[in-house]
Amino acid sequence: MDEVLSSKNILERFSLKDRSALVTGGAQGIGRALAHALADAGAAVAVVDMDLALANVVVDEIKERNVGSQVIALKADVTNQSEVFAMVDEVVKTFGKLTIACNNAGIGQWIDAETMPYADWKRMMDVNLNSVFLCAQAEAKYMLASGYGKIINTASMSGYIVNYPQNQSHYNTAKSGVLSLTRSLGAEWADRGVRVNSISPGYTKTALVGDLLKTEIGQKVGPVWIAQTPQKKMGAVTDLQGAVVYLASEASDFMTASDIVVDGGYLAW
Repeated sequence: MDEVLSSKNILERFSLKDRSALVTGGAQGIGRALAHALADAGAAVAVVDMDLALANVVVDEIKERNVGSQVIALKADVTNQSEVFAMVDEVVKTFGKLTIACNNAGIGQWIDAETMPYADWKRMMDVNLNSVFLCAQAEAKYMLASGYGKIINTASMSGYIVNYPQNQSHYNTAKSGVLSLTRSLGAEWADRGVRVNSISPGYTKTALVGDLLKTEIGQKVGPVWIAQTPQKKMGAVTDLQGAVVYLASEASDFMTASDIVVDGGYLAW
């Protein structure tokens, strides 16, 4: 059989019609862009965030952009195991299944290692790494039972390099952990139909980063970031949408335990 001639049209394989998804940290920034992209491609989407009011704003945006789409807002603390499992249960109850999960919630902080309170270190690990494990574990309960699923973790180019000039050893370490966890889970569940991959953004201009770049310290670091990026600009959140639709779709079914870097060429230097 000629697989090229017998396969579905490639655009059909990118479609997310009849699939269901959740996005943690979906109320703003990168998570908001991911939620919109999945809905644009046809998926039913749960926008999960600590800020339920803001999540509902995103729900309204998606409904206006994609009339008739299934989309809900849910509040959950992704560092709380019981809340995570309850959130995933609610998604499955509402949509009837869970096909795609974007574990995107995270925080950032600049702080020198020698003066970093241990509480800050633990908080960073809890939000940016431990939560990814908790969410993946809860999501896999349904995906492994059905024999299919796509888990997509938001990692970072900071998992590969040490950022300059800001100091963020705890953030870099947590994101390195996300990359390793992605590879580990992707390999562990590879023969059971669940694909686990990640996306590593480079410097991306979210609303929060935009506000930071207006500050005194932001005006100093912003030009350094751009100078270090071969494309000489920061990314937009929309630059990550193609990657998430690919990883969520049938088109990437043979891909697991891998990472897609979207960084304007930063890691090439």
